[in-house]
Amino acid sequence: MIIQVCVGSSCHLKDSEQIVELLQKEIENHHLENDITLTGSFCTGQCNRVGVTITVDDEIFSGITVESFNQFFNENILSRIKKEA
Repeated sequence: MIIQVCVGSSCHLKDSEQIVELLQKEIENHHLENDITLTGSFCTGQCNRVGVTITVDDEIFSGITVESFNQFFNENILSRIKKEA
């Protein structure tokens, strides 16, 4: 699985650095280091008024915030990893 977090200027201002840190922590907590490649990307053209844009494989999610991160991670990362296993 490839996860790309937008680190363009708009997402940077909306805490993309914190989202990256949360992803790193959860990937480590769930021992997914061998299953996930975490990278940064520049603007995907999906800017939202709130939150950060994240691409999981080829699917784009926008509006991810620190507050909505856990739900996003559980529904869109963990559930996919479990299906692939």
